[in-house]
Amino acid sequence: MTPWGSLPEVVARGDLPAEIRGLRAASGRILVALDDDPTGSQSVHGVEVVTVRDPEEYRAALPGPTPTGFVLTNTRGMAEPAACAVNAEVAADLFRIAAERDAPLDLVSRGDSTLRGHFLAEIEALDAARRTATGRGHDAVLVVPAYLEAGRVTVHDVHWARTGDEWLPVGETESARDATFGYRSSNLRDYVVEMGRGTLTESRVSSIGLDDIRTGGPDRVAELLDAAPAGGFVVVNALDNSDLDTVALAALTVQSVGKAFLYRTGPSFVRALAGQDPRPPLAPTDIWADGHPAGHGLIVVGSHVGRTSRQLAALRERVPLKEIEVDVAALLARDAEERRAYAAEAGAAAAQALRDSHVLVLTSRGLVATGDRDASLRIARDVSAAVAAVARSALDGNPAWVLAKGGITSHEVAVDGLGIRRAEVSGQLFPGMVSLLRPRSADPRALGKPYVVFAGNVGDDDALADVVARMDGTTGG
Repeated sequence: MTPWGSLPEVVARGDLPAEIRGLRAASGRILVALDDDPTGSQSVHGVEVVTVRDPEEYRAALPGPTPTGFVLTNTRGMAEPAACAVNAEVAADLFRIAAERDAPLDLVSRGDSTLRGHFLAEIEALDAARRTATGRGHDAVLVVPAYLEAGRVTVHDVHWARTGDEWLPVGETESARDATFGYRSSNLRDYVVEMGRGTLTESRVSSIGLDDIRTGGPDRVAELLDAAPAGGFVVVNALDNSDLDTVALAALTVQSVGKAFLYRTGPSFVRALAGQDPRPPLAPTDIWADGHPAGHGLIVVGSHVGRTSRQLAALRERVPLKEIEVDVAALLARDAEERRAYAAEAGAAAAQALRDSHVLVLTSRGLVATGDRDASLRIARDVSAAVAAVARSALDGNPAWVLAKGGITSHEVAVDGLGIRRAEVSGQLFPGMVSLLRPRSADPRALGKPYVVFAGNVGDDDALADVVARMDGTTGG
């Protein structure tokens, strides 16, 4: 049972993704999501993710008549000033590429579907970049944190997260108590004002409800978007893919006559803006030519949320593996040179163990707490850097595939562990969740090896074990 009562029925309106693709092709619009951790590509397929700040890699990742791509900024793992600087640099390069192609550029600030991240600071950095490049900022920001497949939906302006059979307002979830990005508000209009910390008023925030979307359709949504307060925020309600498709079509229609929108979203709305239909989960035969890998997998876990701990317990019950723990307290007590030696020793052990079994590299489960936001981020980066060094050394054991769980962990393993500069998103292992990437530009030892990006806060208790079974070719479910 859902807590929000009766709602307007979904209305079939034809092939909305095809209409979106047509509008994008007619205008040549470029769509790029600046992803604040590596998990934002979980709803798309056939697009490329760039993990480095390099315009040449951006150009390579954006081919074709409707170019769509991701740039992994990893800014959720940075202090706010650094996050703003990275967003500004990447956006400036993308606007230059758009100008070279004489094409309009749509930017998505892809944040967390449970609302963690540098919300207002990143929006302001991207708006300033557009103003510098084109002479004008964005007319409005669409706030669309829905991640439908993971049970993150917005109804009556309240954002909800499903945990098992229970729906909770996000302000009552574990994410709202995050040491770095905690918040109080579940109503997204209130959340926007809260994130303004006194700089935003309620008059600057409007919303598009499910009645507008389902009863009024694209025309009504376009009318509301056109009337949005200049420089304001528009909260988008969504409970179904068709809701997102309707809003995306309306936004592109309004933009085609001169408006400019910035999008702060979870994963699901990027698929809608790209005009993609959802793709079924990848089966073992989509991953391996004969449905089975030639070797064992390397599993790297840094996430500390309760869901991850439960998933680890199920993995241990179902999958034979060798465990190598990175003791966080012991690591932080060492100097930089000692940390490198610690990681090298653990990596060598992982490489050796990969000859005989799957290997699980995980951080110790005891969380090192600090009341300082920036200190918490520094600890997370130091630990993730060590874990990435372990993964880099473990490549000598020739793993058939690599899985990383946790946002910062996934970034560090991809960039510093596997040397990935650019990779293609093949698809997902569950509906809209857990992306499989194929490295295109990377450490030669990692080229062609599937890399699974698994967010810390998604999936049921069996999800991690199910993914390992899928990668092993032992199940197609």
